[in-house]
Amino acid sequence: ALPDCPTYFPPPGGLRYGLWTFPPDESAGTLSPDFDIVGALAELEAKFPGMAAHLEPDAPGMHTTQTVDIGLVLSGEIDLELDDGATVHLAQGDFVVQNGTRHAWRNRSGRPTTMVFVLVGAHPA
Repeated sequence: ALPDCPTYFPPPGGLRYGLWTFPPDESAGTLSPDFDIVGALAELEAKFPGMAAHLEPDAPGMHTTQTVDIGLVLSGEIDLELDDGATVHLAQGDFVVQNGTRHAWRNRSGRPTTMVFVLVGAHPA
């Protein structure tokens, strides 16, 4: 039996899967002066409990989790930015395995990219 998963990222022995579509980076734009950051963070917490705690405010998009992440690019292209600043370019059909590493996803392709992920909860190395 799998353990309960009250947060988005699963505990050791837990499992989560999901389909994510990453918009092009330039579509994010700059935040308008009336953007409700408190409301946005509350919505993030409601939809993906515990996710915000893994995000780095000083390095947007960078995050580290205690999971083994298996990702497959279903459509589009995306760059995986690694802790040392290196990037790995992925295109449709490519897959990657992340083992609890610090990383970020950067969609510089100019079009949406869709990926499927399987996250397996792991113990810290």
